[in-house]
Amino acid sequence: MFGIGIPELVILLVIVLVIFGAGKLPEIGSGVGKAIRGFKKGVSEPDEIDVTPEDPKNKD
Repeated sequence: MFGIGIPELVILLVIVLVIFGAGKLPEIGSGVGKAIRGFKKGVSEPDEIDVTPEDPKNKD
């Protein structure tokens, strides 16, 4: 798709490992997973419509 193969992924993983260290990788993976799940949930849920009536006293 973007021309990313196995060698490119290995190089990317090594760069991330050098920058963040081995201890931070699980935290980064968890954060990315939560973000992807949240995005999928937000996209798949229908939009909510507010049907509460307006209060005539609060008209500005």
